[in-house]
Amino acid sequence: MVLVTSDQPAPVRSPWVNMALPWVTTVARLVVAGVLIVAGWLKIGNPALSVRAVEAYELLPGQVATAVGHGLPILEIVVGVLLVVGLLTRAAGVVSALLMLAFVIGIASAWARGLRIDCGCFGGGGQLAAGQEPEYFWEIVRDFGIFLLAAWVVWRPPGRLALDSALGLAPDREPYDRYDDDELDADEAPDTKENG
Repeated sequence: MVLVTSDQPAPVRSPWVNMALPWVTTVARLVVAGVLIVAGWLKIGNPALSVRAVEAYELLPGQVATAVGHGLPILEIVVGVLLVVGLLTRAAGVVSALLMLAFVIGIASAWARGLRIDCGCFGGGGQLAAGQEPEYFWEIVRDFGIFLLAAWVVWRPPGRLALDSALGLAPDREPYDRYDDDELDADEAPDTKENG
């Protein structure tokens, strides 16, 4: 069996890019965390309103909607705090990305079915009063943007100022720093020989 690998070395990024990428991840992590914590905090004090917001989407059966309405604010706050401190960053990023995707799908579904509801993302929720118009397009754009930030956090965790790094739960060197020009060791360099 012959294994042929590329003769071209891995692309090397500029030092500025290598320094910036972990900070981009940190900013993305903190933005997603802030949104989740604020959303959860605004809902947690009034669980009945949170349940009503979930029920307004008419997607879940009664008891499931009630459980989601009670549990969602707690989940948002817990995931947000994990992202702030950078603990279990990739897992928290996956949960936040899935939440945002669920919100986008839920809002798009309400729009497609002609429902006139407040998304309930930051408290409130339920049917809109007479004369109020839903803002589905902007809510979808906002939540999809947060989904993209969460996806970045999943792809490039944990960023800077993260407990994952301090506790040894992240690689010693982040992937964007791995193959710098001056730091390639012989045993770290990609194998470019034919093996038989």
